[in-house]
Amino acid sequence: MEKIKVMVGWSGNNYSAGTDDYENLNGIVLVTHKTFDGLKKEFDSALQFHIEGCLSDGDILPEWLKNGDYELDYILETSALLHRLDGILTRSAISRATGINEKQIGHYASGYRKPRPAQREKIINGIHSISRELASVV
Repeated sequence: MEKIKVMVGWSGNNYSAGTDDYENLNGIVLVTHKTFDGLKKEFDSALQFHIEGCLSDGDILPEWLKNGDYELDYILETSALLHRLDGILTRSAISRATGINEKQIGHYASGYRKPRPAQREKIINGIHSISRELASVV
């Protein structure tokens, strides 16, 4: 089964998702939505619409794409990841777990600043640390 990478970001008050696998898709697919679950549904629908349009135009697509033998792999940018956790983890908790200033985490969440790869890794590790701590509660 092939994987299609879908990059998810946060823009204004919406999630945004897109893939630029132009070689396989014969184009790009972009969508926005207020919720992550809604975004995934919209993206799947938009991709199906794109595939049907390509086929009706006589475009050549890989067999695995035409047969639906693919999986969508959603990769959340830091801004989208932090918004995805709103209501689950506070930015204060993420700040304590990572040692990154809470205001800086807010900048990452808003998209005002983009973290360097090492900072992103620190955020991911902090979130995992918090989840392990929660999982240890008996």
